[in-house]
Amino acid sequence: MELFRDKRYRHLFTAQVIALIGTGLTTVGLALLASELAGERAGEVLGTALAIKMVAYVGIAPVVGAYASRLPRRTLLVTLDVLRCAVVVSLPFVSEVWQIYLLIFLLNACSAGFTPVFQATIPDIFEDERRYTRALSLSRLAYDLENLLSPLFAALLLVVLSFDALFVLNAVAFLLSAVLVVSVALPSPHPEPLVSGVWARVTHGMSLYLRIPRLRGLLALNMAVAAAGAMQIVNTVVYVRHLLGMSETSVAIAFAAAGGGSMVVALSLPALLERLDQRQVMLTGGVFMSLSLFGGLLEPGFITLLLLWFVLGAGASMVMTPTGRLLKQSCQAEERPALFAAQFSLSHACWLIAYPLAGWLGSSMGMMAAFAALATVALFATLAASRLWPTEPTAART
Repeated sequence: MELFRDKRYRHLFTAQVIALIGTGLTTVGLALLASELAGERAGEVLGTALAIKMVAYVGIAPVVGAYASRLPRRTLLVTLDVLRCAVVVSLPFVSEVWQIYLLIFLLNACSAGFTPVFQATIPDIFEDERRYTRALSLSRLAYDLENLLSPLFAALLLVVLSFDALFVLNAVAFLLSAVLVVSVALPSPHPEPLVSGVWARVTHGMSLYLRIPRLRGLLALNMAVAAAGAMQIVNTVVYVRHLLGMSETSVAIAFAAAGGGSMVVALSLPALLERLDQRQVMLTGGVFMSLSLFGGLLEPGFITLLLLWFVLGAGASMVMTPTGRLLKQSCQAEERPALFAAQFSLSHACWLIAYPLAGWLGSSMGMMAAFAALATVALFATLAASRLWPTEPTAART
């Protein structure tokens, strides 16, 4: 493929894939660690850990984004990879639940610094929009493959190894990622905008983001993605196992259906975006997610649920895949780190709202109430996006 002829991108993409697979192994290992330490309270522990993860993402990303342009990118990325390695290799030694919470915060604080800087580097490698769009498609595909393959790899490894080995393998993955990053010369950060004061620097990306109409629309679509995704992630196991009375394998298949829809769109979107308006594509994705959730009110059987989750995954990918391209079009090169950090933080703030909402509605008011409420959130968020994001040439900044 044309993109992989560039050594910088080839090494960065490989580093991303390796780190994602390692992170997926830790997700499985963390569930087993919580079960060992907390027993029947494992779900509560995991829910709290997930909330801590989102808090770290929301709080840390703007701080790193404010100062990322002052630091050499390669040094920053490698340092954060090494720190992530040190955190996950400590997880096998955890003996108290509070230690899980502390390490999860530290791990995701590093990820909140790493991911936006990594994402802001790719458009500096591929300045032309066509190649950058293809790079975004591959990045989306990498996330989908991780969601599908990491649980499978973990299951195979657990046949012969204890779950502590999953954390060690994740540590190795982060080290390999660091080696790949350090092996290439990355583009230097662009001269940063003149912003004085700590608070002004930290909030610069947020204020820039919220000043741009199309990005205010993107924020609303982030809420639609979070509402749909939270319903699928939190309540699939409850719906399939308890309402349909099916097996754990069926749960995995249901998750795979959403991943499959996302992958199909990620592969086809670069060609489609050469012919279609990205605003319409992204808004259509919001409609797809809303319709998928409203379909849940029909109390679907398993096959119908797979179809609904496929449509939901496709709709989510229609929104998320072009997001980097939209951010690149909406700012100057020197503003990218701050703007990508703002997107990272604000999008995860939406998930911080949606996750507990999906869990609480599903457990206290029933699955149909959860479907109805989150479908309504997704639909109104999509309608808000269509109002906030005026029809305009995509090259325009505001």
